[in-house]
Amino acid sequence: MSLEKNYEAIQEELNQISNQLYENPELGDQEFESMKLLVNYLKTYDFEVETGIVDRPTAFRAEYTSSKPGPTVAYLAEYDALPGIGHGCGHNLIAAFAVGAGVILRQHIEEIGGKVVVLGTPAEETSGAKVPMSEQGTFEDIDVAMMVHGADVSSESGPMLAMDALQFDFTGKAAHAAASPEQGINALDAVIQLFNGINALREHVPDDVRIHGIITKGGEAAGIVPAEATAQFYIRANERKLVDELGEKVRNIAEGACLMTGASVEISNYELSYDNMITNQALSDTFTKHMKSYSVNPVYPAVPATGSADMGNVSQVVPSIHPFAGLNEPGLVFHTKEFAEKTITPDGEAAIHDAVLALAHTGYDIIVNKDLLHAIKQEFENR
Repeated sequence: MSLEKNYEAIQEELNQISNQLYENPELGDQEFESMKLLVNYLKTYDFEVETGIVDRPTAFRAEYTSSKPGPTVAYLAEYDALPGIGHGCGHNLIAAFAVGAGVILRQHIEEIGGKVVVLGTPAEETSGAKVPMSEQGTFEDIDVAMMVHGADVSSESGPMLAMDALQFDFTGKAAHAAASPEQGINALDAVIQLFNGINALREHVPDDVRIHGIITKGGEAAGIVPAEATAQFYIRANERKLVDELGEKVRNIAEGACLMTGASVEISNYELSYDNMITNQALSDTFTKHMKSYSVNPVYPAVPATGSADMGNVSQVVPSIHPFAGLNEPGLVFHTKEFAEKTITPDGEAAIHDAVLALAHTGYDIIVNKDLLHAIKQEFENR
């Protein structure tokens, strides 16, 4: 049976998975029903499943191993939603893409050999599970890792920004702001000086750098000198090395704010750090060829990096791609209810069709074409 016939047989099942996830959104590391839906579906196709991997309760590894030796192909599923919005980043589609490709390839590997793995990766929007997976050996026996993200239009896999999430907890001393201001140490002033220093730094950083933050705590009342104040920042750049350098500069700014105000500061990571995405071009070219063969909509070249994702960490340890499947609405904005609603339209179902078949065909090619796998691995080693 062809891969296309395999898809036709499960098409409605995949559409239902996407719809069920849309109707029942769950936040990161709370995706228990979402995980159960995906795991139970994979079990019906004889995947062996382990849940709670890397100490994340809603993470899972599902695999099907053929009786013949061969490469291991991994498809990555995301299924966390956004607070107040739901699946405004289309993770319901990502999950359908991954399990669909896994089920289709599973039906061929007894003939061609190898192993197919579907990894459930929670909490991409906050502290993505792909980070500990990359650090704790989840990908050691995997030859390639692939996922596809929904988007306004289809595009090739490209770069993504490395990112650190830094929290600055300043401590001062409370006092009556009118009667005895000289007795106080204003922690909020330290936060404001932190923002001012970072704004001055922006003039002297490369164009790819993004630094943006918020004040999460600024005091209790205008008449009380704030004894505690907190700010959170994302620091992003094209390369991990530059993010590390910027992080050191921002930490120094925070220390300077303390010297200026008399406050003290504790600096921590409030979310996991993401590395920059390194697209494996040989793998990407194969996927793009198949994507173009299925999609009636154009597949655009990769665009400059603007966001960050924990798939970047995966790409540091195994050849990886993170392309986009379009919803046929140029300009549709991520992280909106409009985006979420678009995922369950006929355009969303078309994206499932295109992405699943492109992923499955790419996995098939990797297993049967030794020269392709060699080229993918050689490129990875050279990078």
